Amino acid sequence: MESSRSLVTQSSVFQMPVAQMRRVFQPDEVERKLAKLQDNEHDSLRNTYRRMLERGPQRFSVKPSGVPNMAGLYHSLPNFTEVLDDVKRHVALAQDSRDALEVTPMLLLGPPGIGKTHFARKLAELLGTGMSLVPMSSMTAGWLLSGSSSQWKGAKPGKVFEALVDGEYANPVIVVDEIDKASADAQYDPLGALYSLLEHDTALNFTDEFAEVAIDASQVIWVTTANDERGIPAPILNRMNVFTVEAPTLEAARLIARELYQSIRNDHDWGQRFGPKPGDDVLDQLCTLAPRDMRRALMTGFGNARLDGRCDMVVADLPKPGGKKGNMGFVH
Repeated sequence: MESSRSLVTQSSVFQMPVAQMRRVFQPDEVERKLAKLQDNEHDSLRNTYRRMLERGPQRFSVKPSGVPNMAGLYHSLPNFTEVLDDVKRHVALAQDSRDALEVTPMLLLGPPGIGKTHFARKLAELLGTGMSLVPMSSMTAGWLLSGSSSQWKGAKPGKVFEALVDGEYANPVIVVDEIDKASADAQYDPLGALYSLLEHDTALNFTDEFAEVAIDASQVIWVTTANDERGIPAPILNRMNVFTVEAPTLEAARLIARELYQSIRNDHDWGQRFGPKPGDDVLDQLCTLAPRDMRRALMTGFGNARLDGRCDMVVADLPKPGGKKGNMGFVH
């Protein structure tokens, strides 16, 4: 299924050029499937095949020209050092070679709210590829990843098919969030598709149950997250590098809070009304929160400051601490 040709498009931010185009499906197979459909049936499936042919099979495959400067990520994600080290090793292997970038599937294990999904977004930015989020906590059937049979009413392709066929990249980051909360029912195993998707050789010819066309999913960069590994089948765990992500130290939490403040400020036009750094007393309160809750607290703080006609955030602008919600333990 592999087919690639060189393309050199330099990314100035991380020096990670898009270096190849990769074929993610065979158009001949799609044409054969389309020709077999009767005119009066399977409109959704017919439209899917037509869309595939219109878009064509070639997708960008991100290729590193060298190991990027990741100092900023180490600085802003201090509790993900071990994971970043692993990513750097994979990038180093692929640089200056014809090989595509391969990253061993990873499991980020740790308490809620410490930034696991945020890390995945930063990883996608670093590699210059897309990201798709699959929330397993709301999943009640196995077809979310692998698609459902076109014979069923309301059937549609799965998330892997959508990321590769509807997206721009052959190697997107796909985040399977809260994989330990997947709930199997009597008919479907929600994690069943991962047995083949997490193995390079079998992922080369992954078949979505809706389209029934082989898709090359071998270049997907898999990031899974969990609070407790006990709910994950051993064969799935054995296919991944497992990283235990600790809660940040108080010092690291202050750093994360300051980075989030600056990120929100820089991402919004109204942010330029505010100073480049929050006050120490504001950081003192923010650093007691999980990173997920810091962002919400900061948005509340910015809004309250503007309502009061000020361009500086003070502690009173932040939500009042309430009970244990949002608080987290720290490593000393």
